[in-house]
Amino acid sequence: MHGFRFNKSKRTPPPRSPPKLDTGSTTPGERSPPDLADDMRDDVDLSSTEYARRGKELMRLINDLRSMGAETIIDLPSIVVIGGQSAGKSSLVEAVSGVNVPRDSGTCTRCPMDCTMSSSAKTWSCTIKLRFDYDSAGHPLPRSKVVAFGAPITNRDDVDIWLRRAQAAILNPHTAPENFHKKTVTELRTINSTSSLKFSRNVVAVAIEDPDAIDLSFVDLPGLIQNEEQEVIDLVQELTVKAISRANTIILTTIPMSDDIQNQQSVKLAKEADPEGERTIGVLTKPDTLGEGADSAKKLWIDVIEGREHVLKHGYYCVRLPDDAQRSGRLSRAAFQKLAAEYFDTSPPWSRSTERGRFGIPAFVSDISALLVKHIEKSLPKLKQDIEQLLAFCLADLGALPAPLSSDPRVEVLGKVNDFCAAFKGIVDGTGSDKGLAQRNRALYGDFKRDIRGTAPDFRPFERPERYKPFDDLEPDETRGARNPWVRTMGVIEVRKIIHDSIGWELPKNIPYEAKTRLISQFTNLWTAPAERCLAAINGVLDDVLQGLIETHFGRFKVLQAFVSELINVDVEEHKSRARSAMKETLELEFRPNYTQNTQYLLSLRESWLDRYKLGHREPHQYHLPAVTQKSNKKGKEGRSSRFDGPNEMPRTSPPKAKAKPSPPQVAGMFFGGQPPSWSSSQFEHAAVAHDSSSETNASESLSPSDAFEDELIVMADVRAYFHVAYKRIIDRIPLNIEHSLHRPLAGKLPVALLRSLTVDATARGDFAERMKELTSEDPAIALKREHLQARRARLHDYRRKLMNFSA
Repeated sequence: MHGFRFNKSKRTPPPRSPPKLDTGSTTPGERSPPDLADDMRDDVDLSSTEYARRGKELMRLINDLRSMGAETIIDLPSIVVIGGQSAGKSSLVEAVSGVNVPRDSGTCTRCPMDCTMSSSAKTWSCTIKLRFDYDSAGHPLPRSKVVAFGAPITNRDDVDIWLRRAQAAILNPHTAPENFHKKTVTELRTINSTSSLKFSRNVVAVAIEDPDAIDLSFVDLPGLIQNEEQEVIDLVQELTVKAISRANTIILTTIPMSDDIQNQQSVKLAKEADPEGERTIGVLTKPDTLGEGADSAKKLWIDVIEGREHVLKHGYYCVRLPDDAQRSGRLSRAAFQKLAAEYFDTSPPWSRSTERGRFGIPAFVSDISALLVKHIEKSLPKLKQDIEQLLAFCLADLGALPAPLSSDPRVEVLGKVNDFCAAFKGIVDGTGSDKGLAQRNRALYGDFKRDIRGTAPDFRPFERPERYKPFDDLEPDETRGARNPWVRTMGVIEVRKIIHDSIGWELPKNIPYEAKTRLISQFTNLWTAPAERCLAAINGVLDDVLQGLIETHFGRFKVLQAFVSELINVDVEEHKSRARSAMKETLELEFRPNYTQNTQYLLSLRESWLDRYKLGHREPHQYHLPAVTQKSNKKGKEGRSSRFDGPNEMPRTSPPKAKAKPSPPQVAGMFFGGQPPSWSSSQFEHAAVAHDSSSETNASESLSPSDAFEDELIVMADVRAYFHVAYKRIIDRIPLNIEHSLHRPLAGKLPVALLRSLTVDATARGDFAERMKELTSEDPAIALKREHLQARRARLHDYRRKLMNFSA
C-alpha cells in the first residue's frame, strides 16, 4: 500500500490517495461506528512497512488460492462488482484497473473477469489466463484447469482486443484457445453464435502489475440484462445471486444516479443476499447527468452518501467516470482523476458534502482495498477450519470406497467366490453373524402353522350349530389365527347326513369308515394353498438374501456380479423346483391313507373331544351365543315359537306324538342297519327336527340326548382328534422339506457349481487370466468417483499447504 494520510479536517485526496479507511470488522452482524475515520484523530500512515507487506501477502495468498480454483470449494474473501448494463459498471472497472475493456455497441461481459492489481513490479504489464472451473454443461470439474492466454501484454492499448479474444475462447470451450490469439475484432464478431455459449461460469483472469496501482482484486460479473431470452436472463441472474450469496463476498453494486435507486435490480439482489447491508457497498455513477434543475434528486443522493437514506454499513461512494470522448482521447488515469476531482470540488452539492472522502476513484479504491485486506485477515482462521473439515470429509468418502485392485485378478475372483459361498452357508446354518434368513423363515413357518390351524373342523354338537359358540379351546394354542373361510360349520345333523351318504354294505351298528375320510379330506384339501403360499414367501426371502450377498461380495465388480448372478440363478431355480416337488409329495401323503402310529395321543385326544362334545350336547345352554339366546327367549315369551334347544326347556305347545315319527333308536337303526335309505332330504331333516323336539328336551325319557347322536359325536371326536395328529405332523414336515430340499443342498452345491462354471467359461474363451481380469474390471461409476475424490483431496492438500506456509 502507498502512503496516504488521513485528517479529520477537509481532505483533498492526492492523485493516488484514499481519503478514508474503514478498518471496522467486515464480519456480518458486527457494527462499526458510523464514521470510523472521524475517530482516527491522529494521522495514519498506510505506507508503514509492516502494514504494506502484510497487505500484499494477504492479497497474494487469496489470489493464489483463487487461481488454484479454491473458490469452487471454499468461500474465499472477495469483492464482486454487479450492476445493470447501463449502470456504468464497465467504466468503473476501467477506472479502477486502468485498462480499457470491450464496451462498443453489441458487446458485453459474458463471463466473469477476475482482476488482480499489484504494485510490486517496477513496470506496467498485464497477463491474461483462462480458468476453467466448469465443463460446458456447467458442472464443476474435478480440478481447475488454468490456461495461459498469450504472452504478457506491455501496451495498455492491447488489453481490449486480448480481452475480447479471451472471452471468445471461454465461450467456445470445444475450440483450442490458441485459435483465438490472432483474431481481429471483425473476425470475433462473425464467430458462429450457434456454436458459442451465450454466457459461461468460467473465468478470464487478468493480472495487472502497475507500480502506480493500489493492491486490490475483484471479480467483475456479467451485467444484469433485461432484453434477452428468459433463459439467458435467468442464467446471468443465477450467476450473480450465487456469487453475492457467499458470506465472505463484499458486494459492490453500481447505481446510476440518473435513475431511482429503487429501480435497480442489482440493489434488489444485494438486499436479498445481504438484508442488513453488512457487506454491501454502493458505487454511485453518472453524477454529471443530473442537471441544474434536479435539486430534489441531488438532495436525495446527498442523503444517501451521508448515511441518512438507504443505509449500508460501509456506505456509498460517488465516482465520475470517463465518457466516450474522454476515452477516445486516451487521457491518462492521473489526468482524468484530476478532472474528476475538480468536478467534485466545484460542483454543488457534492463540493459541500460532509463526506468529501467518499468522492472519486482514488478514495474508493483505497478504502475497498484496505477493507478487503482486513476482511482476509479476519477470515483466515475460518478458511483453515473449513479446509480441514472438507479434507476430513473427503478422506472419509475415499475410505468408504473399495481400494483399487492390487492382487492377481484370478486370486481376487476365487477369493470372492469362496467368501460368498462361506457366508451363504453360515446364513443357512444360522451360525454366521447374519441371522436374517433363519429369523424371517421362522416367522413364515409360524404363519404357515397358523394357517393350517385355521383349517381345523368346526364341529358343534347341536342340531342348529350356528346358534352356539365354536369348540376350539380343548388345546389352547397361541398360534391359532383366523379360521379358514372354506371350513364349514357342522352340527350333528350335517354329520348324520354324511354318515347316511357313506353307508355301503356295513353291518348294523357300524359307522362307515368313509364318513370319517370324507370329513378328514375336507381339511387336508385346504392345506395346499397355505403350503404354496409359504413356499413362495420362503423363495422371496432366499432371493433377497442372495441378492444382498451378491451385491456385498461382487458389487464392486459389476461384470463379475452379473456373471455370478446368472450362474446362481440356474441352480436356485432348480432347487426351488425340487422344494416344490418335495412339498407336494408331503401333502399327498396326508390325502391317502389317513394313518398314524401315534395311537396313544390319538386315542387320548379322541376321548377328550368325545367327552367335550357329549357334555356340550347335554348342556347346550352353556354355549349359546348371547344374541341368539335373547332372541329365542323373547320368541318363547311371546308365544310365537315352539322351538327349544335345551333339555330343561319345555315347549308351550305339545310335541308330536312318538307314534307319528320314528323313535331315535329306530332312526339310528335305519341309518346303520345296512338297509338302503329311502327318505328324501326333507324327510331326513323332518325326522331330525322331530328328534330335536322330543328327545333333547325331555329329561324324563330314558334315552339321553347324547345317546341319540352318539354315532355322530364319535365321528366328530375321531375326525377332530386325527386333525390334531396330522396338523402337528404337517407343520413340521413342510418346513423341514423346504430346508432340506432348498437351502441346505443349495448351500452345498454352490461352491462346486460356481467354480466349475467359471472354469468352463474361461476355458471356452481361451484365456483364463484374461477372463478373470475382465470379470474384475471395476465399476466405472466407482472409478470415476475415486478419481474425483482423489483430485479433490489433492486440491485440498494444496490449499492447506498454501495456508500453512503463509502462517509459517
